Amino acid sequence: MIAGDYALAGALTGFVIGLTGVGGGALMTPILLLVFGVSPTTAIATDLWFAAVTKIVGARVHHANGHVDWQVVRRLWLGSLPMALLIVVLVSLGAPVAKVGLLSSAIGVVVLVTAVGLLAAPKLLASARGRRISRPERFKALQPALTVTSGAILGLCVALTSVGAGALGSVMLLYLYPLRMTPHRLVATDIVHAIPLAVVAGIGYLFAGMVDWWMLASLLTGSIPAVIVGSTLAGKVAGRGIQIALATVLMAAGVKVLV
Repeated sequence: MIAGDYALAGALTGFVIGLTGVGGGALMTPILLLVFGVSPTTAIATDLWFAAVTKIVGARVHHANGHVDWQVVRRLWLGSLPMALLIVVLVSLGAPVAKVGLLSSAIGVVVLVTAVGLLAAPKLLASARGRRISRPERFKALQPALTVTSGAILGLCVALTSVGAGALGSVMLLYLYPLRMTPHRLVATDIVHAIPLAVVAGIGYLFAGMVDWWMLASLLTGSIPAVIVGSTLAGKVAGRGIQIALATVLMAAGVKVLV
């Protein structure tokens, strides 16, 4: 496969990441599996480092605009980073989670759940807003613990499949912080949370020699300029249409991966 094809895939994914915070795993991993025929372990390992580097570039743009909610990010990290580290240890020890068949199935399931979450986001947001307004004290009291728990779920998904930090994370944040998460803040917070999570989750695969460095370099050639453009346009383009289109693609990709 020529470098240009990887760069094009990286550019597409990088633009979507910058614009919506979604796509580092949910879009790139299925592309690597279905379009380029990459093995699940190599796809996950390479995608984790692709997401980390790409989102660092995108995060700089969002952080400069003051959109990152650091309190929410820290709460997510309390759950996601320890869980990802645990999975890294298990993968390094050769636990069954690292078997190709299980990884393929896990990727397909998480991609499907991600697609459903994107489609259901408006209804979840409306429900959460109703609860937040009708029972504000109880809702706010539960926010910290539920955010840490959500982080742990994301850490598990990302460490096993490289999927979930963006799409599932954004849906969770909308539900947990329906009044606080403006579109700009949601994208920025989601991206920043995903960076150390991808690094921690990718460490085990890195030391296991599963990262394809040539493919990673080719992907980043396209994604780095594209994520800057996407991050700059975030909030200026209607994100819902992009979410629906992305969810449709992910639904088809998830079914294909499982079949």
